[in-house]
Amino acid sequence: MAVARRHLLDNSADAHQSASAGGCSGDRRVRGAIVLGAALLACAALPVAAQPIALAGLSKPARIVVDKWGVPHIYAQSQDDVFFVQGFNAARDRLFQIDLWRRRGLGELASVFGPGYVEQDRAARLFLYRSAMAPEWQAYGQDAERTSARFVAGINAYIDYIARRPELLPFEFRQLGYQPAKWRAEDVVRIRSHGLTRNLTHEFARARMVCRAAAAAAGLEADAVRARLSPAWTTRVPEGLDPCLPEDALEVFQRATDPVRFDRRTPLASTMPSVMSDDATLEGSNNWVLAPSRTVTGRPILANDPHRAYGAPSLRYIVHLNAPGLNVIGAGEPALPGVSIGHNGKVAFGLTIFSIDQEDLYVYQTNPANPNQYRYGGGWENFRIVREKVEVRGRPASMVELRFTRHGPVIYQNAGKRLALAVRTAWNAPGMAPYFGSIDYMKAQDFTQFRRAMRRWGAPTENQVYADTAGNIGWVTGGLAPVRPNWDGLLPVPGDGRYEWKGFLDGAQLPYAFNPKQGWFASANEMNLPGGYPYQEHKLGFEWPDNARARRIAQVLAATPKATMEDMERLQNDVVSLNARRLVALLKPLSSPDRDTQAALRLLSSWDGEETAASAAAALYEVWWSRHLGNAFKAAVLAPDLASMMDAPHASVLLESLEQTASRFGADAVRKRDAVLLDSLAAAWADMASLQGRDPQRWQWGRLHFSMFVHPMAPILDGAGRAQVNVGPLPRAGGPHTVNVSSYHADNFWQIHGASFRMVLDVGDWDNSRAINTPGQSGNPASPHYRDLATSWAEGKYFPLLYSSGAVEKATEQVIHLMPAK
Repeated sequence: MAVARRHLLDNSADAHQSASAGGCSGDRRVRGAIVLGAALLACAALPVAAQPIALAGLSKPARIVVDKWGVPHIYAQSQDDVFFVQGFNAARDRLFQIDLWRRRGLGELASVFGPGYVEQDRAARLFLYRSAMAPEWQAYGQDAERTSARFVAGINAYIDYIARRPELLPFEFRQLGYQPAKWRAEDVVRIRSHGLTRNLTHEFARARMVCRAAAAAAGLEADAVRARLSPAWTTRVPEGLDPCLPEDALEVFQRATDPVRFDRRTPLASTMPSVMSDDATLEGSNNWVLAPSRTVTGRPILANDPHRAYGAPSLRYIVHLNAPGLNVIGAGEPALPGVSIGHNGKVAFGLTIFSIDQEDLYVYQTNPANPNQYRYGGGWENFRIVREKVEVRGRPASMVELRFTRHGPVIYQNAGKRLALAVRTAWNAPGMAPYFGSIDYMKAQDFTQFRRAMRRWGAPTENQVYADTAGNIGWVTGGLAPVRPNWDGLLPVPGDGRYEWKGFLDGAQLPYAFNPKQGWFASANEMNLPGGYPYQEHKLGFEWPDNARARRIAQVLAATPKATMEDMERLQNDVVSLNARRLVALLKPLSSPDRDTQAALRLLSSWDGEETAASAAAALYEVWWSRHLGNAFKAAVLAPDLASMMDAPHASVLLESLEQTASRFGADAVRKRDAVLLDSLAAAWADMASLQGRDPQRWQWGRLHFSMFVHPMAPILDGAGRAQVNVGPLPRAGGPHTVNVSSYHADNFWQIHGASFRMVLDVGDWDNSRAINTPGQSGNPASPHYRDLATSWAEGKYFPLLYSSGAVEKATEQVIHLMPAK
């Protein structure tokens, strides 16, 4: 671990400074991996032409005004043109990122990267939207197809532009030796596998626990340590289910939802963590909204910091779209038109994940006489078989077979075992392209219009907070919710017809609030179904992240009767862990004859739970939490074989079990609980001594915990190349349960998930709004806006999210003039 961290540091600032010279030379290849020299990357610094750019497809002149923070403000004379220019600009700043997004989603990686990607292409194609396009476009509201068509026409216009100016081709394409692909309007929405998923992996994990346990009830009881069910719910094994599924049953599904990974044989690749197995820790976000009565200015404030996995460039991109009838600013994903988080001059909006269960794993018996059939009802039904050609670079095309049942794509089949598995997912329904529906709600002018748009919302499932210039605030949930009449979705089910969805819940039946009496509303992915909501009937979902962030936000907001914008910035960057405070309270009465354990108790007992980067107590606490406490708890309350099958226990279950010992520890519960605490704390102290020496005064959480924004191509670059495309390492504060969330890999404390984009809106005084995106707005490593925001982000700073034309003009750094081609 220390070697890995040193490797990252050795390839950071010094190497970046030394890599700035040279011409556009060819690549070098070492042991099959591409190695990028600094000289080739320097070619990417070439600017967009200063003179007007003539574009076929643009109807009237338009401008892209780039401010000093890299935010493009797009001014066009029609909405058709503004989405066209949005696509052109997205390609200008993020072409490799969006091209990779498209190829991964459509299953076209092998055509440019070779035969090693054929299976990932096949998996991705299983989850494409394959139904009629007319209802798909209709699901997003008016002009959806036109908007998408204009957006991709803009992307294609930029591709045509750099074909005339090949020196502007981003370095990734030149290094990998291929050209960006042209887009079709349907490409934007047919791709489903980029969305956040739930809860297929949990169904599978729960089934494995039931299979391993001597009795089903014992397995479900053990699984309750891994994943707490709320609201209060007792599940059962569906009739007819054999829970003993193959261990590799989800490999195809995971391949379909994986990012693109390049050659891993280089040194950096060995230090790069894979995706956390507990996907709940990778889903997060905070948002809140304050009524005028709760702010100093008498105007609403809306704050949002969505959490996703980190990378370079960032997942999100800030843009301002200005045309007749549309003036919206905020963040979206660069491969999509519109804005999903921001405001339109009258209405502000921001999102977090709301845990509706949109997936089920179906288990089938196949026909021993015909492996192309599966049992359904009283007979055998044919798989729908689609054969497609996958183009492969340097090889003949490969034919792949895609199988589907009436429920969805087949991800596993073993003819010898007469077993097949398929995924039924709301992804397959019209209107489920992740985030694309924001082109509808971003135009809303009041709460009624906003809620009407969210009623049609498909994916990902969301809490939206709302505010408007009339002083109203609100909360609206959205997402396509399957109706399961005779089961709860928590375990796989037989696919023989006994367990069928009965359509989808009307979006009007999802919870919402308008002008809540307390004057504020917040969500942080916690279970927030209102009291009295008929959850037993609707069964939206029973698996939610720990509520520590939500409790801390509520604690601060309730104690702030008149909030300022700066108060809300501080709250977004808050690193107080309420979970740490709960554990410290349990430690205070304890003692130990062991000198090191007693020292650990003294260090934590005097700590307030604030996880600053300089804190020694935070370092000890997080090492204890992530490496030792959970394992000790599992060993104390579960049989060894069941304990070994799960990763970290659910945080709420762990804490409640330690506080209410009788619930899980049985006889002599307090003594067993105290032994878990003391023994694991002693192990954590020894671990810290190994990591940072025996003197706790020299310990610092930020010396262990760091952020590193890694470019997808980093594993196949040399040290100088990696220094130019990666950003970091940056010392980090916080932890997985602080408002400023910082989830990391326990092996090396590398933060891989959190808020890359933050926004605080002064509703009505829009130029006083603030935002930050990291590491920067641009996807071009040679651009000054590739990494310029990273240090500010790490320090909890913001830049003004300018909206008025006068304010934008004063902060203008570059103007790109576009004109129709003659």
